[in-house]
Amino acid sequence: MRPSRLALLAAVCAATLTSASAAAAPAARPNIIFILADDIGYADLSCTGGRHARTPAIDSLARDGIRFTHAHSPASTCTPTRRAFLTGTYSWRQRPGSAIAPGDAPLSIPPGTTTAASLLKSAGYRTGVVGKWHLGLGPEGGPDWNGEIKPGPLEIGFDHAFLMPATGDRVPCVYVEDRRVAGLDPRDPIRVSYREKVGTEPTGRENPELLRLRHTHGHDFTIINGVGRIGWMTGGKAARWKDEDMSDTFAARAISFVERSAGGPFFLYLATHGIHVPRVPNPRFAGRSAGGTRGDAIEELDNLVSQVLAALERLKLADNTLVIFTSDNGGVMDDGYEDVGRFDYHPNHPLRGYKASIWEGGHRVPFLARWPGRIRPGTTSDALIAHLDLPATFAAITGAPVPAGQCRDSFNILPALLGERTAAPVRPHFVAHNGGTEGPFALIAGDWKYLQVAQPIRAPDTRGGEGAKAKAKAKGAGGAPMLINLAKDIGENEDLSAREPAKLAEMRALLEKIRAGGQ
Repeated sequence: MRPSRLALLAAVCAATLTSASAAAAPAARPNIIFILADDIGYADLSCTGGRHARTPAIDSLARDGIRFTHAHSPASTCTPTRRAFLTGTYSWRQRPGSAIAPGDAPLSIPPGTTTAASLLKSAGYRTGVVGKWHLGLGPEGGPDWNGEIKPGPLEIGFDHAFLMPATGDRVPCVYVEDRRVAGLDPRDPIRVSYREKVGTEPTGRENPELLRLRHTHGHDFTIINGVGRIGWMTGGKAARWKDEDMSDTFAARAISFVERSAGGPFFLYLATHGIHVPRVPNPRFAGRSAGGTRGDAIEELDNLVSQVLAALERLKLADNTLVIFTSDNGGVMDDGYEDVGRFDYHPNHPLRGYKASIWEGGHRVPFLARWPGRIRPGTTSDALIAHLDLPATFAAITGAPVPAGQCRDSFNILPALLGERTAAPVRPHFVAHNGGTEGPFALIAGDWKYLQVAQPIRAPDTRGGEGAKAKAKAKGAGGAPMLINLAKDIGENEDLSAREPAKLAEMRALLEKIRAGGQ
């Protein structure tokens, strides 16, 4: 970008604190690809210190762009993070609640809500989502898997969707393309239940001898592809996915969308399933890493990113495409299956905690962005940012107007993306939670972090979630409030609440103000 244009853009963006105002669009609007990986920890990538898997493609985004060290997922679990990213509003502000959605949940974002996709669509972008959805589909009562599935992504701003409804460990184990189950044979209708068994297919609980991947807790309902799932399913056999082909399937679908959208600006939300459980990487990745099956899954994820980046180069789109890579929450080791591999490292090092906690390891995540000619290569930033800032930022890039009252927690972080120094932080504070609407919550403001309750961590703090008891303990509230100085104690080991009562009270009051609707 020429200096004059950059100065103009910076001036406009400096006046935009939240999504309520929009900047004038630059002449050349970039394509945007937002890659949201699943359960990748702060230290899982080579470029962030990981040693158990190689991630050259993902690392290239840091080498050729910017790496943030203080980026946060809006929650430490998947559903609330995804809703907050799309809507630019904390999930805990939205109703119904923001717990992890079952596979047959209705759409949790009401049609008419402004989303990152609808903003960009209003600016002339072709919009698509490929991969893991996990935000519900259909009306109250859930989707009709054998008919038209709506409302869904097409009702909240996407032109095209190819997705898995929830997660790989939940039924139904099929893909949905736009508003229909892909490849469904109408002579074999799908039935799904999370309340009672449907059909006569074997389950992990009743027929463990049929499992090729055993569970450590839960995940003992209908067996599909030799893997026990959460929930019961029957029918739809021709439409069922193969776990080991999922990464390649999402890569191919993402590339197809890019190819079909190459003539104009496009937005692709690529939500990978890697490295969420069940981790069943393609056989060509088996044993490639030093981290067992989990490490192999990380290398498979890197391969997906490599395929997408190569397509951008082949189509001569790389120079005008903003690519963002991040994770929906912190890393976890055992999350229900015997698919972990090595236990001798912490996926979120040097952070405390794991997925589903309000410790930093639950929500501080890798965040990389590449935008040739706009972002200086090899940049590192300690600016506080969060995924829910992207709607306001996309609005600033494209000039898309944001309706009043929408994207209320989204801050314009474009100056931080461009490596500019600003008089005030692009995001003054961040509220962390693990899901639901009642907390527990944590607040980050400046160097300080306030935790409503101290969440216990299984000792030693290196394994993360081994079994149902450990997972429940990690999620459960307990203990008194804590006050941490993150600048001096990134591992959250020293509680300063007794020594800093005024700061403790200040942080508590600020959290209450934000939860009540303030900024």
